[in-house]
Amino acid sequence: MERRQEEQVVKLRAVEATPESFASFGQVITASPDGDEFGPHDAQLDLSRGIPRFYIMRLQDRPLEFSTITHHASVTQCLGSIGGHDWYLGVAKPSIVDGASEQSGPEGRKLLQSPAGHYYLPPDPAEVCVFRVSGSKFLKLNKGTWHAGPLFKADAVDFYNLELSNTNDDPDRKKRYTLLPIS
Repeated sequence: MERRQEEQVVKLRAVEATPESFASFGQVITASPDGDEFGPHDAQLDLSRGIPRFYIMRLQDRPLEFSTITHHASVTQCLGSIGGHDWYLGVAKPSIVDGASEQSGPEGRKLLQSPAGHYYLPPDPAEVCVFRVSGSKFLKLNKGTWHAGPLFKADAVDFYNLELSNTNDDPDRKKRYTLLPIS
């Protein structure tokens, strides 16, 4: 008989996504003048492992809480709200491991293998952060960055989404996170 892990509620305070605050997870992309040369202020993408998919995703009823978190192991991803609506994203640093040589990670976290074949450590709940994205910004997530959302207060928001056509990985469903409003 399998024992179910008791759900744990973790309260998190959101911080504004800026290039500095979000640097460990990816990039904050803002408008630049037409004709600017490609540089570090542009999204540094890796879509080399498949067919890129750029689409508008309509999301509804995404309250400021989440109980799952996921990652894309071999691709970057870009998200941005159409119209500059405020939105939130829970994130944790990538935790992909090169092979199954280790059986557990820090704090006894168990090494897992995804259906796609790669190995990873589930994110440590203490290391999950939440960012508020306000105005006309995109977030570029680094490969392997754990993420939950987009989340928002409106009934529905449309988002631009750039990823690969087959990047979704099974989420880690062990914890529930609740967002606190920015003070």
